[in-house]
Amino acid sequence: AGAAPCSGRCLESRAPMAQSLAATRPTANRWADFFALTKPRVVQLIVFCAVIGMLLAAPGLPDLRVTLAATAGIWLVAAAAAAFNCVVEQHIDARMARTAWRPTAKGQLTNLHTLTFSAVLCALGSALLYVWVNPLTMWLTFATFVGYAVIYTVVLKPMTPQNIVIGGASGAMPPVLGWAAIRGEVGHEALILCLIIFLWTPPHFWALALYRVEDYRRAGLPMLPVTHGSEFTRLQVFLYTLILFAATLLPFVSGMSGVIYLVAAVLLGLGFCGYAWRLMRDYSDALARQTFRFSILHLSLLFAALLLDHYLDHYLAPWL
Repeated sequence: AGAAPCSGRCLESRAPMAQSLAATRPTANRWADFFALTKPRVVQLIVFCAVIGMLLAAPGLPDLRVTLAATAGIWLVAAAAAAFNCVVEQHIDARMARTAWRPTAKGQLTNLHTLTFSAVLCALGSALLYVWVNPLTMWLTFATFVGYAVIYTVVLKPMTPQNIVIGGASGAMPPVLGWAAIRGEVGHEALILCLIIFLWTPPHFWALALYRVEDYRRAGLPMLPVTHGSEFTRLQVFLYTLILFAATLLPFVSGMSGVIYLVAAVLLGLGFCGYAWRLMRDYSDALARQTFRFSILHLSLLFAALLLDHYLDHYLAPWL
């Protein structure tokens, strides 16, 4: 069951109680709350895509010191953006069943605690990237922080149903960050990976929004299923999976990958398009959940196949 709607006056009346709760919370629980602010599962996917960019940027294995520093720095800044997002959306989160458990929504951490935590993580991550990686990666990562935490969360998300499409640009940046960390530049290969994630984002999130539509409606967010209805959203999901399918072939067309990746891209692309087609023709919440989950599997396996192809080509080519 979803969280009961609460008026602005109701939320204001909870503020002193929330601050008191945050002040008396045990230290062990406090650390668990801070960790929850970082949205570990979301950040895990971000870091995974960044590491893929690092590994693909080097002919063999990249420099271990740079790779570890870049991974840690990107994780810290991404976690900082997630924490900042929790502050901005705490009242929205409190109205949604999917997010009502977050520490900021429940009043377990004050805004000052959360903003300080976010600022410290961002500063540490940026310093790590600047000193141990390179300034380009630091500035690109900071720009991604601003894109997600400010432009998407504060401006786009409450204003337009195209928030996911436009804001997806910041979410598509991790492979570019990883590539820049190793190469010190942004190559066309990194931009192809960025394009794939950019096109993957709308069908991924709209599949979620379809079966969470009442949550978004209660929160007052103009997600596409709320503003344009289920049928239109499902059509958009299907059309985006077709465009995404074409984009996933670019690594092979550009010479960035070989046959192994091509086979994986075709099979995964057909699978994603198949889910989207079924979703468009015969909707159910269960199918929307399956589509959302498959989208995560799709991106993970796609990049894993690209990485496998990359290393097999590097290490086996001299023997063939």
